[in-house]
Amino acid sequence: MARVENTVSGTSHGNVVQAGSIGTVHVHSASPGNPVPQQLPPAPKVFVSRAGELTELDRWHEREDHQLLVVVSGPGGVGKTSLALRWLHDTRDQFPDGQLYVDLGAHTEAAQPDDVLEWFLGALGVEVVPPLLPQRQALFRSLTANRSFAILLDNAASAAQVRPLLPASSSCAVVVTSRWRLSPLGMDGARFIEVDPMDLRDSVTLLERVLGEPRLAVEADAARELARLCGGLPIALGVIGARLSRRPRRSLAKEVDELSAENRRLAGLDLGDSTSVRAVLDLSYVDLPPRQARLYRLSSWHPGTSFGVDAAAAMLADDIGEIEDDLDDLVEKNLLVEAGDDRFRFHDLLRLHARGQDDDEREDAVLRAVEFYLDKAAGAAMAAIPGRPQVGLRFKSADPDVYGSRAEALDWLDHESDNLVQALRAADGHGWPDLVWQLAEAMYALFQRRHHYSDWLLTHELAVQAARSCGERTAESRLRNQLAVALRNLGRLDEAVAQVRAVLDLAGDHDLGSRATALVVLGGIYRLRGEYDLALRYLREGVDVETRHGRHRGIGLARRRVGEVLAEMGRLDEAITELTESETLLDNVIDKARARMFRSRAILHAGCPDEAARLAEGVLAEVRDAGSPLHVADTFELLGEIAERRGDLVRARDHYGSALACYGESFDPSADRVRDRLAALDRHDDERTPDVPPQQRPGDGERDLR
Repeated sequence: MARVENTVSGTSHGNVVQAGSIGTVHVHSASPGNPVPQQLPPAPKVFVSRAGELTELDRWHEREDHQLLVVVSGPGGVGKTSLALRWLHDTRDQFPDGQLYVDLGAHTEAAQPDDVLEWFLGALGVEVVPPLLPQRQALFRSLTANRSFAILLDNAASAAQVRPLLPASSSCAVVVTSRWRLSPLGMDGARFIEVDPMDLRDSVTLLERVLGEPRLAVEADAARELARLCGGLPIALGVIGARLSRRPRRSLAKEVDELSAENRRLAGLDLGDSTSVRAVLDLSYVDLPPRQARLYRLSSWHPGTSFGVDAAAAMLADDIGEIEDDLDDLVEKNLLVEAGDDRFRFHDLLRLHARGQDDDEREDAVLRAVEFYLDKAAGAAMAAIPGRPQVGLRFKSADPDVYGSRAEALDWLDHESDNLVQALRAADGHGWPDLVWQLAEAMYALFQRRHHYSDWLLTHELAVQAARSCGERTAESRLRNQLAVALRNLGRLDEAVAQVRAVLDLAGDHDLGSRATALVVLGGIYRLRGEYDLALRYLREGVDVETRHGRHRGIGLARRRVGEVLAEMGRLDEAITELTESETLLDNVIDKARARMFRSRAILHAGCPDEAARLAEGVLAEVRDAGSPLHVADTFELLGEIAERRGDLVRARDHYGSALACYGESFDPSADRVRDRLAALDRHDDERTPDVPPQQRPGDGERDLR
């Protein structure tokens, strides 16, 4: 056998193979000098906000003792890639072996892991790449072991697309951006950042960086409105900034006018080339399964800002279990935002985009939503005030038993108040007047117990007209009475009288319930005006009509108000008798407690503070359980009066403070009265005369209209 000699002259780099007889050899060789890849796109030229996210990335990078894997997710156009690039450029000196970048093309032709690894291996100097994915993974891990790389995987579609691209070194950092949350990567130790739209201040700052401070200073209000209309999405702000930069003489106010109409806003956020907000959002929609696409379209027409699973299921006439899974998927894909436990909402521009996908079902879906809220509210109203007569067909089929207590029913009404108001407005806009007035009637329990005056006025003004258009005279009378109470509590007495007079004309002698209520409300108005004789006349006439009507609760409430007026007139013995008898006529726990509260006040002013305190403390325990902070406020105020009478000003101040806290942030004229009491204590006002019955107390006597 002939002797074979292999000689290598010169300098060799990489692998040298010596062999006798060989078949096929795959040689993986790095090119001379081990090049350092610098593949990151440029850092964003205009970047604002995101300080919290950048700080979090820094903290994770400093503290992790293993490979940092971060998923940056959010809706299209929110600035995920800009955030990732900003951080990676700021920290590039901490990754001396280089930066790798790939656009995984989630919404085009998604890049396959084996193709991406071929790209990465080539960047690392490998001239002959293995043919199979496992071999490419193994070689990539070998080349990155004990080295420090920053890797940006942009626009990922799934966890499965990402996992083969993870390096082996603990000193590498991998940032993944995606419109999906990619929750399964949590099993790989991923950290998650959800990028939200920017707030108004940062949005204005971004526009200022693009257009210059002088231009925005001239039209500061228009700049803020323009930023608001862009919904905090950097892509939308960028489109507006670019368009205005090209037209330096165009006013910001003109741009606001063009974007204000919701049906034209997305069309206005378009530069006419590849930069379009609608095109960006389309990418998230086109691949949705049919069920999710339908949910995305129809739930965007929900009347209020946020909604629960049951409301979404009602809109689609579908099973709650199925809808819950679809909602979770839309959240995972950043097409919906979690607004709370099992609560969801749309970003403003995503809502407009969803509504732009035409759907013949949308009016039916809105109708189902309105009916859903009406049925739930009717049951809550009946549970919140048991025994209160109701009008409207929806109340006959409502189920109050789904609420465990009065407080739970009131809490539901309060929690859904915005949705209920918007459902009523939707019903009004679609021409469903029978649903309008029944919704207002169902919401009255909320207004009676917790006020919300602006909603009270809006809903009842619309409802009065709706009931009239339906020819529902009894409903119109009830709604006018309820509207009169709101006006009375707000001190708009002439308007309240006009509503009551209209009821008396409508009710005549055929609707004794509405007539009696109107007389009692009218008596309360004259009481506020200090015309006690007229007040007594109307209240006693109201008692007579309630007696003819045979409505025991109505008789009891009317007699209670008679007792209140007698107390204010100083006829305390008569007042105590009237209030005691009114309590025996009432069977509702709260009604009885309220009658006892006013009896306590009369007893206080009769010179018996100890007995008054005993009664008031019992009342406080009962009204606290009812879920009505305003009734609690009235009782704390009474306890403050009692403490003042006893000379205990420290306790009086505590009770008044507790009363004021019950009003929270809501507007209520009664809160001003409590503030005046506290101010008087702070001034040590020697002219206070707590033994004189307080005059003209709007609110505390009228929280119980039938």
